[in-house]
Parts: sequence; structure tokens; C-alpha cells
Amino acid sequence: MSDKDIYQSHGINEDEKKLLLESLGREPTITEVGIFSVMWSEHCSYKSSRYWLKELHTSGKQVIQGPGENAGVVDIGDNQAVIFKMESHNHPSFIEPYQGAATGVGGIMRDVFTMGARPIALLNSLRFGEINHPKTKYLLSGVVSGIGGYGNCVGIPTISGETGFDSSYNGNNLVNAMCVGLTTHDKIFYSKASGIGNPVVYVGAKTGRDGIHGATMASGEFDDESEKNRPTVQVGDPYAEKLLLEACLELMQEDAIVSIQDMGAAGLTSSSVEMADKGQVGIELNLDKIPTRQKNMTAYEMMLSESQERMLMVLTPEKTQLAKDVFEKWGVDFEVVGQITDTNNLVVKHNNKVEANIPITYLTDSAPIYKRDVSPRKQKQKSTAKINQNIDIKDTILKLLNSPNICSKKWIWEQYDRSIMANTLNPAGDDAGIVRIEGTKKAIAMSSDVNPKYCTADAKKGAKQAVAECWRNIISMGAEPLAITNCLNFGNPEKPEIMYDFVKTIEGITEASKELNFPVVSGNVSLYNETNGKAINNTPTIGGVGLINDISFLEKFGHMLEGDQVYLIGNKGKNLSCSAFEEVIMGRNTEDPPDVNLKTEKINGEIVKKLINDQLLSSCHDISDGGLIISICELLIKSNIGADINIANNGNILEELFAENQSRYIISVSSSNQDKMFEILSNASIQYHHLGNIRGNELKVNDKIVISLNELTEAFENLIPEFMAS
Repeated sequence: MSDKDIYQSHGINEDEKKLLLESLGREPTITEVGIFSVMWSEHCSYKSSRYWLKELHTSGKQVIQGPGENAGVVDIGDNQAVIFKMESHNHPSFIEPYQGAATGVGGIMRDVFTMGARPIALLNSLRFGEINHPKTKYLLSGVVSGIGGYGNCVGIPTISGETGFDSSYNGNNLVNAMCVGLTTHDKIFYSKASGIGNPVVYVGAKTGRDGIHGATMASGEFDDESEKNRPTVQVGDPYAEKLLLEACLELMQEDAIVSIQDMGAAGLTSSSVEMADKGQVGIELNLDKIPTRQKNMTAYEMMLSESQERMLMVLTPEKTQLAKDVFEKWGVDFEVVGQITDTNNLVVKHNNKVEANIPITYLTDSAPIYKRDVSPRKQKQKSTAKINQNIDIKDTILKLLNSPNICSKKWIWEQYDRSIMANTLNPAGDDAGIVRIEGTKKAIAMSSDVNPKYCTADAKKGAKQAVAECWRNIISMGAEPLAITNCLNFGNPEKPEIMYDFVKTIEGITEASKELNFPVVSGNVSLYNETNGKAINNTPTIGGVGLINDISFLEKFGHMLEGDQVYLIGNKGKNLSCSAFEEVIMGRNTEDPPDVNLKTEKINGEIVKKLINDQLLSSCHDISDGGLIISICELLIKSNIGADINIANNGNILEELFAENQSRYIISVSSSNQDKMFEILSNASIQYHHLGNIRGNELKVNDKIVISLNELTEAFENLIPEFMAS
């Protein structure tokens, strides 16, 4: 293989090769080429996105640690903090869905417990191709099995998530995994290495040849030959993860750890380089000490392996034996593999030979940063076809409930153990999952959200809506929204229209998070999500957490009750463009998503949260996909009850039923609590509209449209089970 082929095969272009050679001042060893290739990959260096990510809103009085660490940290009072992050495992999950998804879950858990937090919940956001695509069933089955298999075995509940389907994901599904953990302020651990001469310790599973060049693979497009990359997908062992978790948390009770870093993408290379870089120190590794699964592994293989369930630590010398005893007790490998130096270099030795000697800054600060060309995408011509106002509304409601992006995902979440640890407080399918904090009256509410259709039609509007919907979902459970993480999934950033959308997405997230006091504290960027030149829809997933200070109201909250009155909080529906109605019923998309008025969003949300916390409401649900009537149906199905709904037919009834205007909620309230609710809404000048009452076992709309509860439930729940059984 020629020198040119070596660099090309490592994803290093000609300009980067020139920069590498100028920096190093000599020809690199093959191990050094591998190290540069992964550290300069899109996946590790964020070379196309780093310029723009600094624009995100990341501060707030609740923020203890923002972006830049393994995960974000937010204060929840009483000396407690939540640590959370979301990451992608998209490319591996398309090539090998079970292991790709499983190792995504394992990796995000390590990001959280490496900072000292015990994981308390998992979430996910999944995107697959068209439901009738020949590969969708295989990918859906494998991914769901991988998520459930790993999380269930480690013993962490998967409490919330979302799943969507669209043709743009036919060749590139998305698996975004989120983990939330709990710790105290005095037990937060960071990755900044320090202490010249301090031992560098490897703990966890043995290193194998799985996952080599996983980071590089995740930094390029797919084609018809992509399944040949199967050897780059890591193999996970949840039981090894559980032992590593418990050993790490036990050692964290001692004053032994100087710094700690998960071996994630790029394995030993990225963990050692990132720790040294943050501490502005050098690090020397002796690979003869690395525990390996296979014989005769080379320095190149050991440095680039992405074998799972591994950590790198810097310890205080006097506590090294204590640490070793802890890990041996748990049956976890523990080896001193190096030391911190004052050279500011990464030095790698193997078999008495120096295999790499690279200044750390060449791998980090000197890595390429691209401010790529941007150009708006061409807008599709809008359809001028008029909507048939005589459309069968009953049939429309049932079709929407039975459509892939609205239907129940019960088949999926039934495979996840959401009750393990006995702290999950609400059923699956709610706007947000809730986990109780043991020994307190507090709980954490969590949600993950994005509407890729909106984000592709108008990147800035769609990004604002994703943040706002996550905020609403947390509000709908009575929680105070605290902060968000994100997973920004896009196509090839070298295409100006995709980079333009990425920039506009950052603008939208920033505007929304500032206005809603919902800062970004962690996140991930996943680019090159396209196959044979066809990109996925823009999918900037937002994962949020919120705090419930007193869970007492939850005892009587969550279901519509016989005799309740139903209200709309917010404006009546208007404009069906970019709605589920337009896509499913009309078979088109006019690419004009609803506007997001962030001031109205905040005012309406704060009042809804107050109504819930004052124990005035029986139930609450934000209005999103499918509009007002679909949100009502979802609450009726959950509550197993019917309703009489009256829509004042002085406008466009289709818009009132199916438009997806933002800043809106469906609430139900007992007659005895109405006056208190009216007073609060009137004092805040909040728009609200009476829609009807809860009764019987069927949905009636304007006394003309009658749908039995059984019909609603069957339409909502049957699509995915029938698809998977077919």
C-alpha cells in the first residue's frame, strides 16, 4: 500500500496529511497515523461543527458543568446534582443493530457514572426507514432488543423515548441514547489529569480487536458496501458493565481518583489524549501492561480498539493498592499502564519500542477546524391543491392514530424494564418519564423530542420547536425544566445546504434555550448520516430534565376522570401545513412548519405547571403531532374513558382539530376546581377554550362524529404489533 493509500484509508485528506507532516516534522509510524486518524475524525474532533457549537446557550444558575466534560451536571438542591448526556450510535446500529444499540447504551451509561453519578434512568430517540421498507423490521427488532438487553441486564430502567419512521432513514437509521444519573456535589469527578508521576490505571474488560476504527467509520457516508464494516462495531457485555459500575462507584467514596475518563470512541487513544490535554500534561503508556483478549495485539490495535466496558484513571500513588483491592473484589481487571509526565506528549511504548511520540496539542488544538460553506436549500414548490372540507373526520382520526409516527409504541417499550430499582413513578407513554429520588419527595422528569419533518422544512423553526416540545413535555408532568442535552444528527457537512441547516439549527436551539432558561449542558454531533448521497432528515434530538420538588400531586394526577371538563390552553388550531394530517391524509408536505412564539410558550407553560402543582388538574397533555383531537384521543385511550367534545364551527373545523400550533396543552379539571383555575388563567391573561366533558366510553365530536373507545384503542395500538408479526 502506498503512503497516499495509507492516509486515504485512514480518512486523512491531502490537506490534513500536509498539516500532519508539518506538525510532526517527520514521517509518522503506522500507530501514529492511526492515532491522528481517530483524533482528527469528525466523530472525535468535531471539525465541522466546533466553530458553531460555541454559540450555544450553556449557562444558568442551575448549571454546575456545561459542555466539555463526559456529561453535563445540574444542581437540584439539597447538595444533589443530576448528570446527563445523549449520544448517537447511528452507523454501528445500521451495520449490526443489536450490538450497535447495546453498546450505545453502555457507552452513554459510562459517560454518566465516570463523573460519579449512579445512573437512574435511560431514554432513547430512534428513527427508522419507511415501515414497509424491507430492512425496517430487522433493524427495529435488533435495535430494540439491543437497548432492552443491555439496560435490563445492568439494571437501569428505560423510562421514556420516541420512535419515528421516514423514507430518509431507509439507508441510515438513528439510535440516540440518553442516560441520567444522580450524585452529590462533593462526589463529581472530572477528566482533567494532573500530578506529574501519578499512575495511569486501566480498569474494566480486556482489550480486543473489536471496534477498531469505529470512530473513523462513524465519520463517513455509507454506500451499498457498508455492511462490510461490521468488524468496526463494538461488542458489549452488560454484566461486565455492571461490575465496572459498582467498582467505580465504590472507589469514588475514597479520596483516590485524580481524574477518570471512559474509553469510548477511539478507545485508549481518545481517553488518554483528552485527559492529558485538559490537564496540560503529558502521558506515557506501556502497552505491555494492557489486559488483552487476543494474543500478539499490535500497538496500533490496542490504541485504536473500541472494546467496551473500559475506563482510564489517574490515581494518587498512595491509594493505588486500595483501588486495586476494590476492583479485584469485583472481579474487574486493574493494571497500572502508565504515568503522568511533564512532556506534554503522548508517548506509547510496546515491546521496548516507542510506537508513538506526539505532542498532545497536535491531536487537539491543532486538529483541523472547518468553517464550511453554507447555502440555503431550494424550497419545494408548495401545493396549491385545496383540502376537501367534506373529508370523513372519523376515518381521518382513526387513520392518524394508526399512522407510524403517531401510533402507540407499546410493542417497543414493553421490551424495556422500566420498573427496576422501583423508583419509576408513572406509566410508559406519558409526555415524560418520572423517577423518584430515594429518601426525598423529589423526582426527575425526563423527555427526548424532535420533529425531523419540521427541522428539514425550516431548520431554525424546527430546532426551536424541538426545544419547546421537550420543555412542554416536562411541564406537562408538573416539573420545572432545568437543562437539555442534544444529539445533532445531519447528513454530509461538506454539502453547503446541510451545513446551512446545521448553523440555523444552532441558532434555533440557542434562541429557545435562552428564552425558556433551558441551557444546553452536554451533547453530541453525528454527521455524514447518508447513504449513496441521500441524507437523512435533519434530526437535532433534544433530551431534557426537570425537577419535581414534591411528588404529592402525582397521586391524583395523570388520568381524565368521569365528569371532568376539558379545556384547551392556548390558541385555536390554524394552518395545516407541515402537519401529520397533511402528510398522512393529503399525501403531501408544504414545508412550512408552525411558528414558535417563545414568550407565549413560556407564559403558557409556567401557568400550566402552576395548575398542576396546585393540584387543580386531573390530567395534562401537550399538543403536538396530529393536533388537538389526537392529543385528546391519546389521553382518552390512556384513561380508558370517553368524552363529548364540541368544536365551535365558526372557522375551519379541520384546522381546529388537526393543526399543530405550538404552545398548547389539553387539560382536564373537575368541576369543583374550575373557579380556582379560571382565576389563575385570567390573572395571567392566558387564552383558554372549553372543549367538552369526560363521560361514557366513546368519543363524540359535535354530536355528529362518534367513535367507540375500542375503535380508538385498536387503531392506536395495533399497527406495530401487526407489522412485527407479519
